[in-house]
Parts: sequence; C-alpha cells; structure tokens
Amino acid sequence: MSIRVECYAGYRGEQEPAAFWLGARRLAVRAIVDRWFAPESRWFRVDADDGNLYVLRHDEARDEWEVAAFTRSPG
Repeated sequence: MSIRVECYAGYRGEQEPAAFWLGARRLAVRAIVDRWFAPESRWFRVDADDGNLYVLRHDEARDEWEVAAFTRSPG
C-alpha cells in the first residue's frame, strides 16, 4: 500500500518517518523501534500513535513509501 510520509532529518541528515497517512488518517510515529537497509530501500519498524506497529519501506530510487507489514496491538 503506497502512503504519504512526513519526514525529518535524523542526526546524520538522513530522512526518517515522523508521521504517515493511511487514506485521510494521519498517524504520528511515537518511536522508531528498528531500522535496516537494503541496496535500494530503507526499512523502518515504527510504533504509531494508534498503538500498532508498522513496517514502512522507502524505495530511495523512486522516492516512494509503502506499508510493508502491520501488527495490531493486543487489546
């Protein structure tokens, strides 16, 4: 699912997600839980303010973001 992401430059000047939009709903990123890199992509596991975990993938060549995975919080 392609999404719109609001970013900020981290301490090394690289873009990190601060919030993202699922349709008309804006979700703020409370914390970046994990991150990893591939040759063409950057991945972020984030804790959103809805209490759920999302894996966001940034395709750097196309400058496109997508939700790659979703984990609903228990309860």
